[in-house]
Amino acid sequence: MGPYNVRDLLRLFCIPGVGPQKFRALVNHFADPARVLSASPRELIRVPKIERSLASLIARHDGSAFADDQLKRLNRTGGEIISIWDSRYPELLKRIYDPPVILFVLGSVLPEDERSVAVVGTRSPSAYGLRVTADIASGLVRAGATVVSGLARGIDTAAHAEALSAGGRTIAVIGSGLDVPYPPENRRLLSRIADRGAILTEFAMGEKPDPAYFPRRNRIISGVSRGTVVVESAIDGGAMITASAALDQNREVFAVPGPLTNPLSVGPHTLIRDGRAKLITGVEDILTEFRGVFSPAADVPKHVPQNLTLFERTVLDAIDGDPVHIDVIAERSRLGPGDALVALLGLEFKGCVRQLPGKYFVRM
Repeated sequence: MGPYNVRDLLRLFCIPGVGPQKFRALVNHFADPARVLSASPRELIRVPKIERSLASLIARHDGSAFADDQLKRLNRTGGEIISIWDSRYPELLKRIYDPPVILFVLGSVLPEDERSVAVVGTRSPSAYGLRVTADIASGLVRAGATVVSGLARGIDTAAHAEALSAGGRTIAVIGSGLDVPYPPENRRLLSRIADRGAILTEFAMGEKPDPAYFPRRNRIISGVSRGTVVVESAIDGGAMITASAALDQNREVFAVPGPLTNPLSVGPHTLIRDGRAKLITGVEDILTEFRGVFSPAADVPKHVPQNLTLFERTVLDAIDGDPVHIDVIAERSRLGPGDALVALLGLEFKGCVRQLPGKYFVRM
């Protein structure tokens, strides 16, 4: 079926009480949204779950003004609408329980975006979290993956920005209309994403962000992705909602371990402890899980030893060519002295650093 007339889809989209499931049922029954809009109440109630009151509302509802306004806004923004009956609609998203019937899109959705991995986390990340996000996003890009996130402050922003810096594609799923970017400081980043990826939303043009919209947004983040990586999150953070959505969709979930003293480690550690996520120590763990999907030649950056944990990589990056005292290393890596020392001992054992008198360390 389809593609259908976009104006007819929008007229049906704006009718109160016509959610995604009823929308699909109506169009599939009548084989065209135009026929839905011209049907009588008696014809409409033959569709399962369409009660008399809703059938009467559909029959008398016009929606033309809404549709025309939406099309004007889309034209000004440079966006378009992709419906679930369109061949360009993301196949992975189509497989979830409640996919949006209509996607408002800025940019381009390509077949290669089926190789997508979501990277999500807190809006208030630590330096460690930002460093790990950069490592994972750039590693995914080198392996041919599209990086998906939610354009929020913090980890989401870092994931998008690093994917672009690495020369890759990224998809942002937002909880507002295409013409109401949020947060506003990411307006320039949104423009860059549209040039090298896509912005997706199920919310109409002009729709302002609302706290109730973000959980629905999160199911699309996980829905367009083969797997979801949680970097840093409180136990009740939005990234945990995305992880739960991914599990409900039978998608893989990965969690990055963090310092025990960091409250933002609680979310990932809980997912790992409860067996709901796979612990990862680097991007190679994600690529191994999806062996055959991504490019094996690009699994791990060549300049980084393959057997380092994320803590060890963070600490190693804090050591330059000169000997560095452990207190300075801890400060640079934003880890406690105890965590830094454990990582340094691991690095020494692996031949990456050497300890000098006075608790100084030098990179090998």
